[in-house]
Amino acid sequence: MDNNQNVLAHCEKVAQEWLSSSNYDAETQKAVKAMLDNPDKTELIDSFYRTLEFGTGGLRGIMGAGTNRMNIYTVGAATQGLANYLNACFKDREEISVVVGHDSRNNSRLFAESAANIFSANGIKVYLFDDMRPTPEMSFAIRHLGCQSGIILTASHNPKEYNGYKAYWDDGAQVLAPHDKGIIDEVNKVSVADIRFEGNPELIEIIGKEVDDVYLEKVKSLSIDPACIQRQKDLKIVYTPLHGTGMMLIPQSLKLWGFENVHTVPEQMVKDGNFPTVKSPNPENGEALSMALDLAKQIDADIVMASDPDADRVGMACKNDKGEWILIDGNQTCMIFLYYIIMNRQAQGKMVGNEFVVKTIVTTELIKAIAEKNNIKMYDCYTGFKWIARQIRLDEGKLQYIGGGEESYGFLAEDFVRDKDAVSACSLLAEICAWAKDQGKTLYDVLMEIYLEYGLAVNKTINVVKPGKSGADEIKAMMENFRANRPKELAGSPVVCTKDYGVLKTYDAEGQEGPLDFPEASNVLQWYTADGTKVSVRPSGTEPKIKFYVEVKGEMASAADYPAAQAAAIEKVEAVAKSLGL
Repeated sequence: MDNNQNVLAHCEKVAQEWLSSSNYDAETQKAVKAMLDNPDKTELIDSFYRTLEFGTGGLRGIMGAGTNRMNIYTVGAATQGLANYLNACFKDREEISVVVGHDSRNNSRLFAESAANIFSANGIKVYLFDDMRPTPEMSFAIRHLGCQSGIILTASHNPKEYNGYKAYWDDGAQVLAPHDKGIIDEVNKVSVADIRFEGNPELIEIIGKEVDDVYLEKVKSLSIDPACIQRQKDLKIVYTPLHGTGMMLIPQSLKLWGFENVHTVPEQMVKDGNFPTVKSPNPENGEALSMALDLAKQIDADIVMASDPDADRVGMACKNDKGEWILIDGNQTCMIFLYYIIMNRQAQGKMVGNEFVVKTIVTTELIKAIAEKNNIKMYDCYTGFKWIARQIRLDEGKLQYIGGGEESYGFLAEDFVRDKDAVSACSLLAEICAWAKDQGKTLYDVLMEIYLEYGLAVNKTINVVKPGKSGADEIKAMMENFRANRPKELAGSPVVCTKDYGVLKTYDAEGQEGPLDFPEASNVLQWYTADGTKVSVRPSGTEPKIKFYVEVKGEMASAADYPAAQAAAIEKVEAVAKSLGL
């Protein structure tokens, strides 16, 4: 029997178990029978060849029947395992409580209600949002309501076929060690017969506007220059939630901050898990902003902003010096936010000397330059906001967090939330535009000022997609090869430093080793060259791809030089990619 037949035999065996068990509902069994009866076994194999793994980020997968799919049984096992872990961890508490939230995706409400029932059946008090809400508000609610955990049903910006399940701890951040491994162990022990689907209604409390109001007031407290907003309250803003949760709070937040000229994209202010007006509901993709840009051109707007379906990330566009609309990437976004916060807190005498900012290791080094020049402490951390949240927690009560972000369009301006937050980011972005306009400038002018003061850096992420098991093997082999054969030069410039986070070591050009001070190992490599180029490479944790983050330095003496300097830098990025065989 060859390997393919082994896999098929395993899938048929597990599928038959689903058919013959009374633990699965009729609709699920009908879908499983259709897969078994289909002469083409592709769907059967994809649905059953493995069990959808509950990893450190929770669950994420395609929806449907099967062990490798998002459905009430895989969500149920995750919730039962988390409930078991909470009951063990907090056994001395009189009451253990959790928050349950969800986004606009198909089945998200069903999964959220199923999870609420399971928690309550295990004696855990549940605060269930009455409708979809942004991920950052769920994070806020954990702290606000004094809960021990929380979950959100979302697959963030993934295509419509996907859904996901993210677990949070009592500080409002996604779970880290040792709890991540502890929860995974409990989830792996759960069989479908163990899942307590019959809820206890007395332990489920529906929440909504009362939490929205407190959260929005806290977000409003982040405004640094309300007087400036008052002067520029007619700033023309175009916003789209891309059919997601942002519609619940972002227009409301902008109004609370004092903006009176906000235009939403009507076709995309419709809750729809099919995301019918975009190829992908991802603000990183320019295409997702096309309807918002059309509206912006019609009304001659000042700024365009879009949030992803769970409203934790924001994409934006502004006009350049020729009046043409251009997209601002995640590195530029993060840089603009931190530049504004630091400059304006200084201007208003709000700095007391104990402030810090955080960025991820793959995010632009210009943020480090801005922090250093302004005597602000800056931390580098791993990709993912749980690491930024960890740094906030470590310094809580000692230092003042004033902002942190990552290149993938996430930013957090506050510490009362512990995940990236598009609600506060959109509100603050509007204030930055108002501040610029108050001085007769645009957001583009602010970006040029940053480049002229701190130097130009151009960042590009190159994604190499390798699907399936063979792809995973290829990615593993690529990382092993890079470790065994460290590049000596990139695009003609010698590599002066290699950082290997897998073994937590640095290597200079001569191969001399030094330690890397990070909380745990991670499968990431970085190379720094003599001319200031930085390359980071890491396999994606959520998609079948390996990602190369390339940052090259450029030179410009004036804003007019930017297009040519950017073009030259992009050429250099391509040369770096060629050096790496991409």
